[in-house]
Amino acid sequence: MRGTPGYMAPEWLNSVITEKVDVYSFGIVVLEILCGRKNVDRSLPEEDGHLVSVFKRKAEDGELLDLMDKYNEEMQSNAAEVMEMMKVAAWCLQNEYAKRPSMSIVVKFLEGKMDGENECDFSNPPVLAEVGTIGHPTDTAAWISSILSGPR
Repeated sequence: MRGTPGYMAPEWLNSVITEKVDVYSFGIVVLEILCGRKNVDRSLPEEDGHLVSVFKRKAEDGELLDLMDKYNEEMQSNAAEVMEMMKVAAWCLQNEYAKRPSMSIVVKFLEGKMDGENECDFSNPPVLAEVGTIGHPTDTAAWISSILSGPR
């Protein structure tokens, strides 16, 4: 197993490696940018040292805005967009690789070629609630060609 601790998808532990490990890592990077901190920070108390755990806890408590980078004025003035990007991060950080979108779907969403409200259900991200599905457009014909293969 090779990779940077804190950026590796959960499936690395099971040796079922898919193309979606990169999507997970992308979600970590997005979260770090939005929160203005590293994913793993050993200088913080143990319960706050792992950003994904803090993200999940804050989401369950309805306090995601508390995670936003407080030193970045642009983030502060665009809180609604930051919240949308946190949903994208949650979409990418799901533990089950099959529920994560392909990177091409994420790119289409970020380019505005997919409408988040109509194409993707961000209301209950499994990384936060561990139930339901997220990111599956209602019209599968529009995204079927973008799905990458499953396990290698």
